[in-house]
Amino acid sequence: MAFCNNANLLNVFVRHIANNQLRSLAEVATVAHQLKLLKDDFFASDQQAVAVADRYPQDVFAEHTHDFCELVIVWRGNGLHVLNDRPYRITRGDLFYIHADDKHSYASVNDLVLQNIIYCPERLKLNLDWQGAIPGFSASAGQPHWRLGSVGMAQAWQVIGQLEHESSQHVSFANEMAELLFGQLVMLLNRHRYTSDSLPPTSSETLLDKLITRLAASLKSPFALDKFCDEASCSERVLRQQFRQQTGMTINQYLRQVRVCHAQYLLQHSRLLISDISTECGFEDSNYFSVVFTRETGMTPSQWRHLNSQKD
Repeated sequence: MAFCNNANLLNVFVRHIANNQLRSLAEVATVAHQLKLLKDDFFASDQQAVAVADRYPQDVFAEHTHDFCELVIVWRGNGLHVLNDRPYRITRGDLFYIHADDKHSYASVNDLVLQNIIYCPERLKLNLDWQGAIPGFSASAGQPHWRLGSVGMAQAWQVIGQLEHESSQHVSFANEMAELLFGQLVMLLNRHRYTSDSLPPTSSETLLDKLITRLAASLKSPFALDKFCDEASCSERVLRQQFRQQTGMTINQYLRQVRVCHAQYLLQHSRLLISDISTECGFEDSNYFSVVFTRETGMTPSQWRHLNSQKD
């Protein structure tokens, strides 16, 4: 499925300014002000309720809204996903529920592979509890960001493959079949998803899933990989290799960037002192925090706060 033409043009224009640095976000958002993706560019007919848009890979994409909704599943690589002014460093297993009115963008992408399952709520005909299964389905408050472990990802991959096939068919009952598969996918995601920092204790997920969950839970506290590997009885070297293979980052890079994303959010949406934000994000030394933040974003924490406070 192709992008709509105006999105393609904007992608080409903003790609050269993104250059894989977080500071590109403000520039991308400025260029893309008011960009809205429309149903007519993504759905074959006004009867089609569901479709699949592959991103192999996902390029830098300017801030935009839609007149349809999305489920976003990340398969590998990494990137910066900014959803309603909140930055997320995303990688394999990240799951997002995007409402039509949400604004989001992608920057600093590195071999980022994801799929968008796009749907029009008003066109769904199955009598399912969509609102109960999809956070924010009717524009009410709902948690947009979740995680999927390897088991859930494998099952979702199979269903999405069938859904993609049906949604591209021009045969009898293709739309109905696609909606049935979408319902199956929604319930499957509901069964397997978990919050980013709390994998269920009885989970049989892989070490990589457990590691990413532990890292997300280590925003404020130190993380010791050797201790994690001792607890899991695994090889530190093998786990490092596997993590980099699947995410495109080292473990330390991922944790540092997750912490910087959290700091960006707190700088924009709280009145905490920068020294307190440093502590909240796992940095014991506020001077070191400023050095890391500046290296990752291209501006100091105070400059970031000043620039982004003008948006609120």
